[in-house]
Amino acid sequence: MANLQMGSTDPTLAPGPRSPGDLIDLQRTLYESRNPTRRWMHGERLEIIVGKLREAAATRGGGVALEVGPGAGPYVPTLLELFDHVVVSDIEPDYLDHIRTRFGMADDLEIVVDDIAESQLEGGKFDVVLCSEVLEHTPDPAAVIRGIARVLRPGGVLVLSTPQAYSTVELIGRIAFRPGMLQLARVIYREPVLPTGHISLLTRSGVRDLLVGSGFEISSSSVSTFYLPGIAEFGGERGMRLLRRLGSRLQRGRCSGLLWTQHWTASRRNDG
Repeated sequence: MANLQMGSTDPTLAPGPRSPGDLIDLQRTLYESRNPTRRWMHGERLEIIVGKLREAAATRGGGVALEVGPGAGPYVPTLLELFDHVVVSDIEPDYLDHIRTRFGMADDLEIVVDDIAESQLEGGKFDVVLCSEVLEHTPDPAAVIRGIARVLRPGGVLVLSTPQAYSTVELIGRIAFRPGMLQLARVIYREPVLPTGHISLLTRSGVRDLLVGSGFEISSSSVSTFYLPGIAEFGGERGMRLLRRLGSRLQRGRCSGLLWTQHWTASRRNDG
């Protein structure tokens, strides 16, 4: 069974109302944050995922791609560049309305309301599926992985990212926002501060178990991005560079579980 932890939050966020519009504004802010560390933390993940998508497209020769849970759509331009046809799906129509507003005129883009855990999409249709920062928001990550396996063609590639359960980001997030801390966080960041809705967090071994158990062969896995409170908030560019150096060292050691994000590339087995 996957190692599952419940109820974590990103320490750059805090409890409060969370409408789709608020979350879209937040996601856009993260990539252009005034805070160097906050901007780097999210930008590094985007860079890694884009690289994995390019590798997957080269392996599959383009084809048909699906993104599960596109959020504000940071990966949609890359998907449209790399693949012949792109489908984006979400259970929340407001997110898809945002995607439609930004990209709806693209002939090779299809936008559908769908729950990948109980998907109505055609089985064996997709060459590549992107699922970035989705598992932690779902009550049943195993059902999500099984759903992705079902819609992938044999040999099709899954590009996946999700937070590590015991990363410093998630550990600190469990205690960071006591009464009054929300206001302090907003003063520090001077940007939107909202809850992430992380309800299901997995260790690397937990994700590996889900992938293998759902008929995937793992091609690559890695972890990235180290966060420390104080340095991140007040260290500026120097603090960000220090965290990058520390993170690079942690990647090679026994403490790699402290890094924030785990990244996976896996192929659906022919017998999966």
